[in-house]
Amino acid sequence: MYTRTENPLHIIQEVIDNAADEALAGFGKQIRVTLHADGSVTVEDDGRGIPVGMHPEEGAPVAELVFTRLHAGGKFDKKGGGAYAFSGGLHGVGVSVTNALSKRLELVIWREGGTHRMVFADGAVIEAIVPAPELARKKSGTRVRLWPDTSFFDSPVIPVAELTHLLRSKAVLMAGVTVTFVNEKTGDTRTWQYQHGLAGYLSESLAGVELRVPLFEGEQFATAEHETFADGEGAEWVVAWADEGAVVRESYVNLIPTPAGGTHESGLREGLFSAVKAFAEMHSLLPKGVKLLPEDVFARASFVLSTKVLDPQFQGQIKERLNSRDAVRLVGGFVRTSLELWLNEHVEYGKKLAELAIRQAQARARSAQKVEKRKSSGVAVLPGKLTDCESSDVSRTEVFLVEGDSAGGSAKMGRDKEFQAILPLRGKVLNSWEVDRDRLFANNEIHDISVAIGVDPHGPNDHPDLSGLRYGRICILSDADVDGSHIQVLLLTLFYKHFPRLVELGHVHVARPPLFRVDVPAVGKRPARKIYCLDAGELEALLDKLRKEGIRESSWSISRFKGLGEMSPVQLWETTMNPDTRRLLPVAFGDMDAASTTLMFNMLMGKGESAQRRTWLEEKGNLADVDI
Repeated sequence: MYTRTENPLHIIQEVIDNAADEALAGFGKQIRVTLHADGSVTVEDDGRGIPVGMHPEEGAPVAELVFTRLHAGGKFDKKGGGAYAFSGGLHGVGVSVTNALSKRLELVIWREGGTHRMVFADGAVIEAIVPAPELARKKSGTRVRLWPDTSFFDSPVIPVAELTHLLRSKAVLMAGVTVTFVNEKTGDTRTWQYQHGLAGYLSESLAGVELRVPLFEGEQFATAEHETFADGEGAEWVVAWADEGAVVRESYVNLIPTPAGGTHESGLREGLFSAVKAFAEMHSLLPKGVKLLPEDVFARASFVLSTKVLDPQFQGQIKERLNSRDAVRLVGGFVRTSLELWLNEHVEYGKKLAELAIRQAQARARSAQKVEKRKSSGVAVLPGKLTDCESSDVSRTEVFLVEGDSAGGSAKMGRDKEFQAILPLRGKVLNSWEVDRDRLFANNEIHDISVAIGVDPHGPNDHPDLSGLRYGRICILSDADVDGSHIQVLLLTLFYKHFPRLVELGHVHVARPPLFRVDVPAVGKRPARKIYCLDAGELEALLDKLRKEGIRESSWSISRFKGLGEMSPVQLWETTMNPDTRRLLPVAFGDMDAASTTLMFNMLMGKGESAQRRTWLEEKGNLADVDI
């Protein structure tokens, strides 16, 4: 179970999300949140109320399972529309985490004319669910009051400004729903209700900023006849462009805020770019030699984006970033069509927008030229097997260190040659832990890596010249098996020992190709799907979810990639190289001090430490996940 532990806000958000899901499903029009003087928080809604009966299979009250059992929520029922066709909490963890991290949690349910009460402490039931006629009221709904266990959090203080922003955004995204926040500590009460929310919300946030063109707003959702997407999937958006001032960017998936963005934001960016580029080309607005890129259109854009996805895949369980690959096409397709229509109806707006994007592209080109002049003298001859990229803008460029020539071939064909370079490595790289720096270049692979990235080997206390750095991201790309992990370790050892400044500054990453592909057939209105899984754990979680969706066990097929060379260029791009849909792991120095880290590397990689390594393996061996 994962949650943010800076303060208790996230466990409160899980309860608010459940109340919002009721409103999103069309039940309930009011959400009320109270911050009590004793530090507890109450979240109350007028939805249907959690079912109070016994679960037919589990033999326990449904309400108890929701608050104590993982993967027990109604959001997993996707058959026949389900109770929550569109919901944010799809990990089935939500309020069970809230309960586990609370000293006390009191639950009151109003449902089907009855009232019930239940109490938990430290995640366990201390008062079983019983009728509570003294708390009766006419409306159905749920009330949760929780006392966060402050021992789990860095700070016990709930950030009121963040909570207020969250509640206001819920009201913005749910037209007609009233959201109220009561702060007993200050005596303040705030209420929000928006009938037409996104445009007004963004206008308020950009008060005083002069816009280049009027707000571009729109919405589009798939119908039951749509060939690719499920009934109701789609997005609502409002975008503003300004020449200067701060940009405001907020995105949501099924009302869940996604501060780290994700594939829906990538879709918005691609849709806006494609439409503006097409308009500029149609009206011959592009000066000779100017090439528009998505960031030229997106750099000065503020937006609020609310996306509905039937089965959202998030990165991590705190749901800060959407990973669903289909969301790029979902949002991008709808936004592009809508913006192209808008620009052709308002040609003067289109010309102003194209002019802004062209200015950004020209500024970017000038900046890249300055960098090139500084780097031009004394450049070493690049290795012949390096397939370089076209751009020299270090803020965009990346090089993939790829295991094997066959995988290197797929990567070359699948990459975006504008900013992605490929350096294939033949076989295992040298274990460089005990190699002196002046002997490093005797190894061809290490020599080629150093020359390609444009930085010389150095030590932890050196101040290397990084002005020659040719790529902002250095990505290790190896097979998703044990051999691939070994190559990763050897390369990470090289960077830790001989290029520590690159690690420290966040330039080194590990690409994560999938080990499995699951082909799921079309079921009802859902089209056929290809879903990729990084490892066996992710595969098992996916199969569990497919079973819960009611898909027959024998209907899907599972393929296991033996290596990167087995993947087609399109698959490699989709899963591992496309910045919008890949999972790239940044490498950073952890909490261990330098001396402890050096001791650990010495034990793991030192040639004379075999006895110590054997002892360590015997002690820790049963923790390993062995790929046989």
